Amino acid sequence: MSDKFNVIRNQVMWDRLISVVEEQARTLMRVAFSTVVREAGDLSAGIFDCEGRLLAQAVTGTPGHINSMARAIKEYIKVFPVEKMRSGDVYLSNDPWRGTGHLFDFMVVTPTFHNGRLVAIFACTAHVADIGGNGPDPSSRDVFAEGLFIPIIPLASAGEINQWLMQILLANSREPEKLEGDVYALIASNEAGGKRLTSMMDEYRLETIDELSQHILTASDRSMREAIAKLPKGTWRHSVRIDGFADPVDLCATLTIDGETIFIDFEGTSPVSKYGINCPIGYTHAYTSFGVKCLVAPRLANNAAVLDRIVVTAPEGTIVNAPYPAPVTARALIGQMLPDLTFGCFEQAMPGRAPAEGTGASWSLRFGAGPGVTGPGFKGSAFLSQNFQSGGMGAHWLHDGMAATPYPSGVKAISIEITEALTPLVFWRKELRCDSGGAGTMRGGLGQTIEVGTREDAPFAIFARFQRVKFPADGRGGGAPGAAGALSLASGAGILQHGTQVIAPGERLVVEMPGGGGLGYPSKRDQRAVEMDVANGYVSAQAAHDLYKVTLGPDGRIDEERTIHARKL
Repeated sequence: MSDKFNVIRNQVMWDRLISVVEEQARTLMRVAFSTVVREAGDLSAGIFDCEGRLLAQAVTGTPGHINSMARAIKEYIKVFPVEKMRSGDVYLSNDPWRGTGHLFDFMVVTPTFHNGRLVAIFACTAHVADIGGNGPDPSSRDVFAEGLFIPIIPLASAGEINQWLMQILLANSREPEKLEGDVYALIASNEAGGKRLTSMMDEYRLETIDELSQHILTASDRSMREAIAKLPKGTWRHSVRIDGFADPVDLCATLTIDGETIFIDFEGTSPVSKYGINCPIGYTHAYTSFGVKCLVAPRLANNAAVLDRIVVTAPEGTIVNAPYPAPVTARALIGQMLPDLTFGCFEQAMPGRAPAEGTGASWSLRFGAGPGVTGPGFKGSAFLSQNFQSGGMGAHWLHDGMAATPYPSGVKAISIEITEALTPLVFWRKELRCDSGGAGTMRGGLGQTIEVGTREDAPFAIFARFQRVKFPADGRGGGAPGAAGALSLASGAGILQHGTQVIAPGERLVVEMPGGGGLGYPSKRDQRAVEMDVANGYVSAQAAHDLYKVTLGPDGRIDEERTIHARKL
């Protein structure tokens, strides 16, 4: 076969490989028991070569999972060398420092054999229902209090499930049936990927995928180097302050572009927190590299070659490189802020490319009730529930920010009807929040307001750990910041943004999620766009007048004369 034909053939098989891992992820979503996996897609799925290099990832999933997993497989190979792997073996861990950052994430790794020969390794990760300990509460002082810590160990050997391990897992979970279902879903996910791969290999008459692996990594490395070569060379710095948990956190980054590699260093960032908001370096690398790729090479497939061109470093003992056994259960509060920090560096290097700041860390609503949550003597239905929601994204130079969109996590918002069906909770209100998007030539994405209570005459709790309450998303290029988030009771009293907050019987919780920052001067926004924003309820008539200098008449139409006068001032 000619070299040109081989290139075309390998490209076709590469596309096929992506469909293989997408089916792997969809299998996990279809059969998982956890709502956050089944409904929100809080997972990752990918295929690795026999050296542990990521070749393809599923589109479904989160960058925090897949980019962490890309580094983690080599840790599994250290414990279980490829020459000792057998057909039917399955390995499991939730080690935050060798996986995806906290104990809730189970990573399952399965070697795949074809005609008796190891040809690839499939891996998937899912956020499981419950793993004991203090769970989502960041008040634990070390990882041991956060739940059951599982090192890299066999989940199955030669096709036989490790029943002793399963008993330990189920004995340490408040929801053992859901956990057991999630574990088997993870196993099934890798099996589905392996079956599709071997079927593909039979179709293309392949004994190995070594040549395909080399093609993918070589082509990706070349494309990434070409993308980096187009960037300016030099060093730029940026910092942001976020709410943290009890105290504010400073995130500092230095971007260096040398021509073939992009370096991000976090020197100057706040030290490790005593609360569980710390990031292991793998999770820091995951979201930092995602932010870089969004700007530098958004259309390139994500794999080991692309990620290797992004080098992330941080001093040990900082909140973005927390040493074992620091508490890490809420590491997303820090990690999901890192793309915005990275964008701030790139905006200095390449003005007019980076979006304004957005909500960042998802406003995931973690609810619960029962003696261990709302106190002894509790009478009502005990439950734990997580409902992914979000505020707005920052404005882009080409369009307004997206409303109520969980960037950069990539998870989907969970339907409130799902939570109502599984718990006694009732959602009385869920609507976009007027005037929450930062004013600008391009408006920031809107946050949302959610009001929730319970059908029972019993208290319920929210595990609060929200960002952008004290320090809202900043605008860029003259744009205004987005609205800050807030928590309150329907009766009017405010409540804290962090810690377990108990809502009394008969009371309702009101959650106002933050908006994204605006981009460019508000007075330069198209007048018709402002008129439409007011008509849609995104912007109030008062804000249109005060911020955008657009005056509307009683009929909601632009008062041309008064608007022209205001914009000239």
